[in-house]
Amino acid sequence: MNIALIAHDSKKKLMQNFCIAYRSILSHHTLYATGTTGRLIEEATGLTLHKFLAGHIGGEEQAGAMIEQNQIDLVIFFRDPNIHGLNHGVDINKVIRLCDLHSVPLATNIGCAEMLLKSLERGDLEWREMYR
Repeated sequence: MNIALIAHDSKKKLMQNFCIAYRSILSHHTLYATGTTGRLIEEATGLTLHKFLAGHIGGEEQAGAMIEQNQIDLVIFFRDPNIHGLNHGVDINKVIRLCDLHSVPLATNIGCAEMLLKSLERGDLEWREMYR
C-alpha cells in the first residue's frame, strides 16, 4: 500500500515518534512524505521514503495529485488545528477534501492513525487494492 505522511511543524516530533513506534508495520509499505517530514522520519527510523517538496512550497499539492490519481491508499496528516494562515488552510483542506472524494482513509490525529495502521496490519484495508 502507498501511505502519505504529512505533519505541520508543531506535529513533526509526534510524527517521528509515531513512525518509530509503528516502524515494523510501515516498513512493509511504500511511504511518501512532504520534504522535511520525510527527512526527519528517515533520520529517526531508517525507513526509506519518497519525498515531495516541503509542504508549504508544494508538497501538499504533490500529495494531493497522487490522491487524485488514486495512487495513495492511506494518508496520515498530523495537522495543527491552530494554524489559521490562509496559505496553509487551502492546502490542508484540499488534501482532506480529496481523501473524501476518492475514499482514501485519512487520519489527522494519533488515535485515528494508530487504528488505521493496526487495521492495515490485519488486512482490513485490502479493499483499497480492488478500489484502485
